[in-house]
Amino acid sequence: MCAANTSSSNLPREATPGHDVSPSDIAVGVIIGRSSEFFDFFVFAIASVIVFPQRYFSFEHPLTATLWSFSIFALAFIARPLGTAFFTVVDRRYGKSTKLTLAMLILGTATVGMGLIPSYDQIGASAIVILCLLRIGQGFALGGAWDGLPALLNMNAPENRRGLYVMAPQLGAPVGLIVASLLFAYLLSNMSQADFLNWGWRYPFFVAFAINVVALFARLRIVVTPEYTEAFEQQELEPTSYRKAFAEDGKTILAGAFVPLASFALFHMVTVFPLSWIYLYTDETLANFLVIEALAASCGFLAIILSGVIADQIGHRKLLFRCAVAIAIFSLFAPMLLSGSQIGEAVYMIIGFVILGLSFGQSSGAVASLFEPRRRYTGSAIVSDMAWLFGAGFAPLAALALSAWLGLPAAGLYLLSGALCTMAALWFARQLRLR
Repeated sequence: MCAANTSSSNLPREATPGHDVSPSDIAVGVIIGRSSEFFDFFVFAIASVIVFPQRYFSFEHPLTATLWSFSIFALAFIARPLGTAFFTVVDRRYGKSTKLTLAMLILGTATVGMGLIPSYDQIGASAIVILCLLRIGQGFALGGAWDGLPALLNMNAPENRRGLYVMAPQLGAPVGLIVASLLFAYLLSNMSQADFLNWGWRYPFFVAFAINVVALFARLRIVVTPEYTEAFEQQELEPTSYRKAFAEDGKTILAGAFVPLASFALFHMVTVFPLSWIYLYTDETLANFLVIEALAASCGFLAIILSGVIADQIGHRKLLFRCAVAIAIFSLFAPMLLSGSQIGEAVYMIIGFVILGLSFGQSSGAVASLFEPRRRYTGSAIVSDMAWLFGAGFAPLAALALSAWLGLPAAGLYLLSGALCTMAALWFARQLRLR
């Protein structure tokens, strides 16, 4: 009479032999799903810099307004673990199809709702409150968007090409950023500033809902397959309670939360933070920089693929450690490039995205491998939530505050701390496996 049995009984009724899929099919479903999530993510991130400070904090200095906007940005990362806990219960009782559908419905509704909020000048502080609530809703829903497909992909991948398959889910990040950046760049280039701030900025939020619908069906197609059902029945993709997960793998979860910290900190240091610095302290046009960001993200896309090739040769832990060293070095000098010309900005973005791609590409695989197969599903979800919270949630806020108060080189301090944490966590995780 356990909850897992209820979910297990739901899945076989949904699965049919005609839905058989290969690891390549799983990879495509994963990439589409992650691209959708990251598109939502970057639409909000870009708007946090170029829209929200003016619409909802118009009464503040531009720097202070952006810092307040980044504070709201962090709310999703705080809410995400709560969403994971809630949707784990839904998963165990009603199955993954129900969980994913409900999570994506909440995510899409929250995202569309953001595009409908009046400005502070129209309804006062209520606009800020609504934005905060919808941002919390986004984070809560993202906790339910975890589908275990990367773990399933890892189990179905050829042994000698596991690193190449494990990196597939991470490709969604640059894809989502490229689409979001180019969409905003197009709007900024073809609209007056007044029209953009009045109504043009809303379109990306509406587009996000349509993309979420496509992504939901792509993921459900995998979830109802016999392979997924079989893995679930064998307890390799079984959701467990938080209490049980921490009781069985507390030390592993703690160490795992810091393994991808450098990657996730760098994630925002080459996406959100530089956009805020360029917007506040340079004369660079936003449209031009968004194009630079999209081009750099394309380099990151290729680097993620390369990470799979390298990981299959030397192992993902060695790759992550070497990338953490590279991130530490990058943190010491790279931020100063943003105070130079467009060439300096491009160099900062391209180098940053290449290092990010190599590191981020294997971060999920490294985390999943810390757990035994039967405890991997929930353990990986918890670790991912904690790593995003500690490494990425406050990165734009911390980096912008440090650079504004202590100078641009200080922005690298947050990134350096993340790199040191990752190196220490990788060493500790190795000790755990040796025991």
